[in-house]
Parts: sequence; structure tokens; C-alpha cells
Amino acid sequence: MDRHSRHKDLIAPLRAAMYDFDLNALRACLHDLCAPDVAFRLAFPFETTIGVDAYLEKAYVPLLAAWPDLERRDFIVMAGPTPDDNDWVGCGGTYVGTFSAPWLDIPPTGHMVHTRFHEFYRFEGGKIVEIQALWDIPEVMMQAGAWPMAPSLGREWHIPGPSTCDGLVPTPHDDAQGEATCAHIVDMLEHMKRHPSQGGPEVMEMDRFWHPRMTWYGPAGIGTGRGISGFRNWHQIPFLNAMPDRGAFVDEVTYHFFGDRNYAAVTGWPDMYQTISHGGWLGIPPVGKKIAMRSLDFWRLENGLIRENWVMVDLLHMYDQIGVDVLARMREFNKVRAGFDPVTGGAI
Repeated sequence: MDRHSRHKDLIAPLRAAMYDFDLNALRACLHDLCAPDVAFRLAFPFETTIGVDAYLEKAYVPLLAAWPDLERRDFIVMAGPTPDDNDWVGCGGTYVGTFSAPWLDIPPTGHMVHTRFHEFYRFEGGKIVEIQALWDIPEVMMQAGAWPMAPSLGREWHIPGPSTCDGLVPTPHDDAQGEATCAHIVDMLEHMKRHPSQGGPEVMEMDRFWHPRMTWYGPAGIGTGRGISGFRNWHQIPFLNAMPDRGAFVDEVTYHFFGDRNYAAVTGWPDMYQTISHGGWLGIPPVGKKIAMRSLDFWRLENGLIRENWVMVDLLHMYDQIGVDVLARMREFNKVRAGFDPVTGGAI
């Protein structure tokens, strides 16, 4: 068996332990799979944690307490090497459960709730040495009726898996096809960086790379865009208008691209730097602040063109860098639901 197929097999017990969520089984799996000094790099406000037990206490114990029937559902599992011979497994999917108690001070609903995840596992010598993961926390706030920031331009919904239902990429690993898929994505991104510094939208040559029925699944707070026009109107145009120096700081970031058959992925911590020099994106004023952005993405090619693109951006981390505490603002909006009496200033 090739090593990339083996890496997917190695994380199968971990995924199974999170399906009928068993914290003890998950702990045992992670201790067996991970190097002792494994680094877990998570979305804001969790951030980086070293070691399995500290990671579980910070991330999963509170989530399981809030969603006692917690269940993991993967719709993408892929693996491959980066050009510098690092080996990664990428998983995309959804955590679901019944929202029974507060989580991160988000008020519970008593109903089923979901949050999308993109999780990337780096292997060395058969052990996981690093995990980079984003959970769509704003998506949970929205389902609780507790999102405190500007509304999304794109469509908010429960993001689906691949329309072809083939995201659990089969073995064996096809080196040539994976490399070709990655090359298509890297070439597309190089063309995207030409705009706006080198010309109008035509310099991106988007028809060369994107399927006419493409879907761009953005994070909650940005939303989904359908087709090239939907992607441009509901995400790219306001994004580039606000931060036209996108691509100017590529020497400061490290990308990890890898492909598996007709899927490609990228992870990085961060993988973008740019400056909010103009207004119009997410209702943010031109704060003149250079920000780091964490974006963990998957692409699916169909007949040589990108048909689907799943994108996760750590928006809470971005807001934190410009001095906006989204979680604190959420608590202010929802303190009556948490038992605060606005008349007396005490408990209800």
C-alpha cells in the first residue's frame, strides 16, 4: 500500500471514534496516532495547543458537553504530498448534534445544529506531527440567531459535500493525476493574483479554470456564490476592493498544496497577508491594518475545470486583529437570553 493510502487508513479509527462520539476512544486513537509534541492549530479563540490531552480538554470536552450526541460526518477525505515532500491528509465535513447547552457562550437552541470543519493532518514517520483545523463557529451563531456582525452577501445554508458523492477519495493514490490537479489550482491562483494590480477581471482568465456551473462554498459570514458571477459579486469584488494588495506578501507565507485524483487542497497557518485599506468588505471600514488570514480550502475538478470549491476562513481571528471581539459582542446582544435583567442589572 502506498503511504498516502496508509495515512487515510490510519485516521479511519479516529474518524470512527467521532461518529458515535466516544471521548475515551478518541483519546486512545490520538495518543496512538500522534507524536508526543503534536501541534494542534485551531480556529480563534482556541489557537495552538501542544499535546493530545490539552487539545481534547480545550476543544472537544466543551463541545461534547454542549452537543451531547455529537457526531462527525466527513464528506472529503484525501491525501497526498506537497512539492517539498510533506505528507498531508485533508478532511472536510460537518459536526452535528443537539444544541443542549451553551458553547463558547453561544445560546443553545434545543435543536439540531451543525458546524463545518476543514481539518488537515501532517504525517512524519507514520505519526501525526501537526493538525491545522478550522471550525465554522459563525455558522453556529447564525443557527442560534446570535450572529452579531454584518449579514453575509452570499447565501447561508448547510454546505453540502461533493455533488458527485466521491469525496472519500479511493485508493491507490494516483501521483500523476494528483499532481495535475494541483498544477491546475496553482496556475489558477497565479492568474487570480494578477487582478487588480495587473489589469481588470480579464487577466484572471477565469473561464480557463472554472466550470460555468461552479459553486464557491464560502464560510459563514461570507456565504456561497454560484457561478463565476456569483463568486465575483458576493465575495471577490468586495474582498479585492477592500484589500487590493492581495498577493503582495507571498514571501511571508507557506502554502501546503496537495492533490488526490481530481481533488486538491491547500493549508497554511496563515496562508495570506493583506491590508484592509479600503471599505466595503463585511461592513468593515478602511482600518489600514495588515492582517494574517487562515484559509483552508478544497477543490474538485470535473472535465478539467473547477466545479466546486470549499473555502474556510477564520473570520473571528481576522476580526480579533482589527480590535473587534465578536464573541464579546455576541454576549452583549444575547445577555437577556443568558438570564440578565436589563432593568435591574441583575439576574432574571
